Amino acid sequence: MINIKRAMRSNRIMKSLTGLSRSKFNSLLPYFEIIIKEENGKTVKNNKNRQRASGGGAKHTLATTALQLFYILFYIKVYPTFDVAGFMFDVDRSQTNRWTHKLLPILEKALDRKMVLPKRKIESVSEFIALFPNTKDIFIDGTERVVQRSVDYKKQKLNYSGKKKKHTVKNIVANDENRRILFVTPTVKGSMHDKKIYDKYTIGDFIPNTTTQWVDIGFIGIDKKYDIDIQMPKKKPKGKELTYEEKENNKIISSIRVINENAIGGIKRLRCVSDIYRNKKANIEDKFMIISAGIWNHEIEKVA
Repeated sequence: MINIKRAMRSNRIMKSLTGLSRSKFNSLLPYFEIIIKEENGKTVKNNKNRQRASGGGAKHTLATTALQLFYILFYIKVYPTFDVAGFMFDVDRSQTNRWTHKLLPILEKALDRKMVLPKRKIESVSEFIALFPNTKDIFIDGTERVVQRSVDYKKQKLNYSGKKKKHTVKNIVANDENRRILFVTPTVKGSMHDKKIYDKYTIGDFIPNTTTQWVDIGFIGIDKKYDIDIQMPKKKPKGKELTYEEKENNKIISSIRVINENAIGGIKRLRCVSDIYRNKKANIEDKFMIISAGIWNHEIEKVA
């Protein structure tokens, strides 16, 4: 079995195995413990007729909440198969499957309680201002993740990304100038264009026009539909060339927009959102994305 005590003594190893430093792991642990206790309390309450006394039976391999948090962070950071995870933790693959599906929503709730999860839906400009009062610039882009090709031809077409030339799922991610992820749209099929996702979730309706939106040319047309302040590179006209000034301006915009690439890169440090997605249970790919963004926000969060 993995020597977890040794891992917890090294910042480098902890970041490699969990995506969090030791201090960030320890600061998340109390929130995780609270959610674990709440979930266990519900289980006991709904299990009044149990035959075995509470605490009876074989002892849990992950005997403490710290070990349980370590396991689920390890799973999403390294993204091993259940066979490999079972071998590394000295249990059957079916046990790692059960651990993962039990602990994943608990981790999501703990990150939410810690207030580091990005928003999924914002209803109005006033809500945006209340949530992010000092945000003057927001950086928006779509990001894709490769999925296994479906045997269903219709699903293949929905997932096929002409940009990536692969079968993918997609989200739009928005962050501020400090690389903190502010919101992540629900996961959609890879064939859906960035602008269509932007329109579907009415992003232009809740971002105030006092906040500058930095986007790429995949969002061409949003400035005509919404009352927004936008910075976007100029697209090369068909059969013509951009002027020197236009090229230089594009370089400046791209150099500023790199903050968005850094933020998305921070999310994709976790292998569950950078490797080919292979889980079969519905909606797990969306949980992976929101949890990974929450872990990134937690890792870069400044200690008060």
